Amino acid sequence: MSLAIASDVPPGAGLSSSAALESATALALNDLADLRLNRHQLAAAGRRAENEMVGALTGILDQLASLLSPSDAALLLDCRGGEATPVALGFAAAGLAVLVAVSGVHHNLADGGYAQRRAQCEIAAQVLGVPALRDASAALLEARRERLGPLVHRRARHVITENARVLDTVRLVREGEAREIGGLITASHASLRDDFEVSVPELDAIVEAAVGAGALGARRVGGGFGGSALALVPRELLPQVRDAISGTFAARGVPAPPVVEVVPSAPGHREA
Repeated sequence: MSLAIASDVPPGAGLSSSAALESATALALNDLADLRLNRHQLAAAGRRAENEMVGALTGILDQLASLLSPSDAALLLDCRGGEATPVALGFAAAGLAVLVAVSGVHHNLADGGYAQRRAQCEIAAQVLGVPALRDASAALLEARRERLGPLVHRRARHVITENARVLDTVRLVREGEAREIGGLITASHASLRDDFEVSVPELDAIVEAAVGAGALGARRVGGGFGGSALALVPRELLPQVRDAISGTFAARGVPAPPVVEVVPSAPGHREA
């Protein structure tokens, strides 16, 4: 089989380019061969391709997002049961925009860092006596701190607190308080940087510059060790935030990263 591929999603930028390719290919083959697979099954096939062919031990988040995310909304995923619930964001009504800055630091999930973090989380779950870290409370984590050791404790703390931040974010946007999620976004980056240790200086600089220029929140995105950062920005401050990010890199004597506004769009589909 020969494929012609056109894409505006940069590879290795933490923007799920591989999942986009897998999902588009799966949709095309499903249609052409009349396989009649549903979108959850197509997502599972994409994950299997990542795990078995590429050697990246990823989950299924990116594939489900590519295949199920609705326009102008986020997707709340429960990866244990496979439930995917649209969550209207209300960013336009709140006067908010999302910027993505591509750091230029290439990442590759097959390089080993991602698998290492996953293994550390599995160790933490075993020590805590739970099926997965989603089943552990903050109190249990602190009670087992010494048994976990400093490194594994930090990894588990990131996962447990990040799950809480996700639920808090959903609650706030459903209550019409989209502007209040900025602090959660920035706290997420701090946890990814300090506890999970998957950020890089370039992404930290983007986050610091964006928040310093008025972004309500910013964080790195993707599997880690490079890629991109996103910022939630009041629309009237878009020029200032763009300039601040560019200025941070100019001060280092390196080219400014691409900074683009993005919007939640419809899932993968056939256009013709």
